[in-house]
Amino acid sequence: MPARVEQPDLAGRRSRRVEELLAEMTLGEKLAQLVGVWLNVNRDEGVVAPLQDSMQGEDVQFEAFAENGVGQITRHFGTRPVDPEWARTALAARQRWLRENTRLGIPALAHEECLTGLAAWQATTYPVPPAWGASFDPDLVAEMGRRIGESMRSLGVHQGLAPVLDVIRDQRWGRVEECVSEDPYEVATIAAAYVRGVQSTGVIATLKHFVGYSNSRAGRNLAPVHAGPREVADTLLFPFEVAVRDAGAGSVMNSYAEIDGIPIAADAHYLTEILRERWGFEGTVVADYFAVAFLHTLHAVAADAGDAAVQALTAGIDVELPTGVAYLEPLERAVAEGRIEESLIDRALRRVLRQKAELGLLDDDYDPEPSGPVDLDDAGSRDLARRLAEESVILLTNDGVLPLRAEGKQIAVVGPNADDVAALFGCYSFVQHVLPHFPGVETGIAAPTVLEALRAELPGARISTAKGTGVDDGDREGIPGAARLAAGSDVAILVLGDRSGLFGRGTSGEGCDVESLDLPGAQRELAEAVLATGTPTVVVLMTGRAYAVPSIIEGASAVVQAYFPGEEGAGAIARVLSGAVNPSGRLPMSMPRGTASQPYSYLHPRLGGAGSVSNLDPAPVLPFGHGLSYTRFEYAGLTVEAGEVPAGQPIRCSVVVRNAGDRAGAEVVQLYAADRIASVTRPLAQLVGYARVELPPGGSARVAFDVPARLLSFTGRDGRRVVEPGEVGLSVRRSVADVVDERTVTLTGPVHELTGSERRLTDVSIEDHN
Repeated sequence: MPARVEQPDLAGRRSRRVEELLAEMTLGEKLAQLVGVWLNVNRDEGVVAPLQDSMQGEDVQFEAFAENGVGQITRHFGTRPVDPEWARTALAARQRWLRENTRLGIPALAHEECLTGLAAWQATTYPVPPAWGASFDPDLVAEMGRRIGESMRSLGVHQGLAPVLDVIRDQRWGRVEECVSEDPYEVATIAAAYVRGVQSTGVIATLKHFVGYSNSRAGRNLAPVHAGPREVADTLLFPFEVAVRDAGAGSVMNSYAEIDGIPIAADAHYLTEILRERWGFEGTVVADYFAVAFLHTLHAVAADAGDAAVQALTAGIDVELPTGVAYLEPLERAVAEGRIEESLIDRALRRVLRQKAELGLLDDDYDPEPSGPVDLDDAGSRDLARRLAEESVILLTNDGVLPLRAEGKQIAVVGPNADDVAALFGCYSFVQHVLPHFPGVETGIAAPTVLEALRAELPGARISTAKGTGVDDGDREGIPGAARLAAGSDVAILVLGDRSGLFGRGTSGEGCDVESLDLPGAQRELAEAVLATGTPTVVVLMTGRAYAVPSIIEGASAVVQAYFPGEEGAGAIARVLSGAVNPSGRLPMSMPRGTASQPYSYLHPRLGGAGSVSNLDPAPVLPFGHGLSYTRFEYAGLTVEAGEVPAGQPIRCSVVVRNAGDRAGAEVVQLYAADRIASVTRPLAQLVGYARVELPPGGSARVAFDVPARLLSFTGRDGRRVVEPGEVGLSVRRSVADVVDERTVTLTGPVHELTGSERRLTDVSIEDHN
């Protein structure tokens, strides 16, 4: 929860109110506070949650369901396209009903999805999380989080189900598009910024998916996870620890995964021992949709819904979402039969009521009535969406064709994503998550396609277009015509990539996993045909993951990567191509050379690289952190404060970066560490700090890093987290594979064991050096 400045008497009154309610509630009233209610869900309108069709009943009547009260209202705005102002009034009416028609009068907490903006009709839709990672700009992400929180708060929504802190491990996994990066440090810093932004508005952020979900076997959604305790502790848990301890996240959602045979939803080691006892988390743990029932129906570790409820509640899941499949009648029977103590229900209930009290829902003067106009897509939010989209576009290669000199030129704009507005959005946007089930309903937001944006950006060019093929339909009939159009043009812009969707309805998104990292459908054949014409070709990849496209990387005149860039994304791409925007995005995930390299992370030890013992080289075609600019940046003077530092103490260093070109631009200064010899194998390099530095032509800045010991630590052979003495290489790089300068620091003294109270993030300062 965000820090709150409360008068002592108010905090005391709220605390007493929680205990008074606990003492007064019947078992039925207690259980009602531990579940959500999901209304207006019709199976015929499509599935937006795993196995929703078999787990969610239709035509739930609110008054009957909530006769004892209800803990949460599920996706009041995000289930169907509803007018936001009307829906806000309807939500207030439900809250008023709870106040006036239930014995205790406790309002519900309303939650919504908000990964790319509030997932509601007519709300601003921002770029997907890999674009946040590509920006390397946590301050801008925090500003986005704040605006998202303000939009939710204006509607009476109290909790947002974001951000996703899963570390990318396998590009075949469909939910890569929901993740920030393959680097846990970048995930931690970007996600923590989002949490701070949302919670600064008084709305609760929810960390997803705790933990291990992205490490599934073969990149399949909801598949078993086999990760050793060291990998979980050192890589997968770190972003969650930062978001809990540093950013103060108010809620955590469990992962659907099972790690080494134990489903997270029933694992007290993670949900209680680590999260609460070790990290001091005091918020609520909410179930991912139907995760409690899945203990019986999918994982087969529970005999029935009651057994599932007992296991989940005992492990530490406080609230069952999206509705009460297991925590109502089945859990009530389990109490009556003596299978669980009511004190465990009270434990969860106290957390729920405490959170409602902190939100003011238990105050006597709580007023659910809406006030003020509703504008979910105001000019300020659109401007922020534009800025984030522009910062996230990555220039991968360029032989000089960019920026385009388009005046009087014939330009062919080709490809399945050139004139498709859906190509801008990820699967957790309202446009892709809900609207496909309501054909004919408009998007509710202004979002030009890439073709439309290019025509507006390049008025002096003659632009013709051809689709060539669909995203994944395999249709090849249009390829020859598209190639002829390209052959007769001065420049071709080839817009390829994904279509986001859910559960097999797209090429990217939840439940849209892939066997191959070739571009979907016949897109590779289209690219080959266009490239074969010899016309200078700019390839724009609009995707949710990194594809293996070495022939495109090597054969195109320029390649631009844009992860589903949101409602302002097409304009951002067009301005990068025209040169109105100087590209500054960097790859948050490696671009593989082939599918066989998966799963892959640049954080591999020496044994994970190429060698004479195998004919396969897992090295990516483009590395983590890579990205080009229309200007040049030079580095000088990497200095380390001390060549010897006691193990457990921070390392301080600085470097000067200069814009050596003739136009303004932004450089992402990246600092990596490498533990030369350790008691367990360590990554060849790991990101320990970064800074996005904007400089005018000729301008320079000194960037100073203060790297805490926590980032040099690891889980030793005995399971303790330690910093060992020895040599550490500290390097500034343009990408993980492009070393600019390096220094060696020797850590001295005995092995330092971490206590958990150490600083977890690098302090960065930027000073003008002109």
